[in-house]
Amino acid sequence: MKKMKKIVSLALTAVLAFGVLTACGSKSSSKDTLVMATNATFPPYESVSNDKIVGIDVDIANAIAKKLGKKLEIKDVSFDSIIAGVQQGKYDFGMAGITVTEDRKKNVDFTDPYAKAVQSVIVKEDSTIQSVDDITKDNKIGVQQGTTGDIYASDDYGEDAVIKYNDGPTAVQALISGKVDCVIIDSEPAKAYVAANQGLKILDSAYADEEYAICVKKGSDLKGDINDALKELKKDGTIDKIIAKYIKE
Repeated sequence: MKKMKKIVSLALTAVLAFGVLTACGSKSSSKDTLVMATNATFPPYESVSNDKIVGIDVDIANAIAKKLGKKLEIKDVSFDSIIAGVQQGKYDFGMAGITVTEDRKKNVDFTDPYAKAVQSVIVKEDSTIQSVDDITKDNKIGVQQGTTGDIYASDDYGEDAVIKYNDGPTAVQALISGKVDCVIIDSEPAKAYVAANQGLKILDSAYADEEYAICVKKGSDLKGDINDALKELKKDGTIDKIIAKYIKE
């Protein structure tokens, strides 16, 4: 009987050991892939073309993953869920033309910036709004929810003046149909939206200047790894080449 108990005990130990090894193996393999959260409605930084997510952020993320010896997996989610998802560990990092703000820094860490950006204002060509100074609290201002355009406009003009949409294209369609008087959004997507829709223009004066960075979970070692990769990619000209590929001066 004692011999039988010993055999059962050894078998159980072997099963438990196998389970531990399997768990470790699965954890290790998951680290071979970096999961990036983005919102693919933000050309030329990220958009969908032929059922594939493409753009500046995608190319830079792939270059970073290659530097780190990792594979890249991209999740297309709503913009305002990216930071929460990174904070909760659902994604390794977020990259979607994300500007560093003090509020966002309370929830996630940010890498060094990798690109400069401008918040622009889109209006109809016959709009009475001819400069940023013409925008008032009486106007209806379209923004993409959770973006800095949303944050800044809400602070400047009040929540009642700001109409929030799930993505940029929907906000622009609201402008075309007369539901809002203007749309505040990043300059490069603004150019793409205006080029795709007749009767719209971008105001000459910028609404705000910004820089884009990558967000990671607070305290994550990944921040340092990405920063090291970014330094190399800046130094060898890779990032400049990627941006030049999509944005013609």
